[in-house]
Amino acid sequence: MCCAPLVRDPLSAEQSVDLARVFKAMGDPVRLRLLSLIASHAGGEACVCDLTDVFDLSGPTISHHLKVLREAGLITGERRGTWIYYRVCPDLLARASAVLVPDR
Repeated sequence: MCCAPLVRDPLSAEQSVDLARVFKAMGDPVRLRLLSLIASHAGGEACVCDLTDVFDLSGPTISHHLKVLREAGLITGERRGTWIYYRVCPDLLARASAVLVPDR
C-alpha cells in the first residue's frame, strides 16, 4: 500500500480496500490501545504476557484483537518458547498516516 495524500490524488479501488482494512483494525479502542502498548514497550516489542494483564478481558479476546492487528499488517508476532512477542510494523503505519497528511 503506497498512496499519495488524499488531497492530491484520489485512491484507487485497491488502495481504498487496503487502507480501510488498516483503519478498521485501528478503529477499535482495545486494538488501538494494544497497538500503542506494543509500540511504546521497551525495545519496541511486547510479550503477550505483558498485554493481557492491562485489560479486563479474557485471553481469547485479547488474542482475537491481536489477530485482527496482525491480519491487517499492523503488527508481527514471533513465538519464543510458550510466548509470542509482538512488534509494530512502522512502515505500514507511516504509509497509512501519509495518506492523511496534506501536501505542504
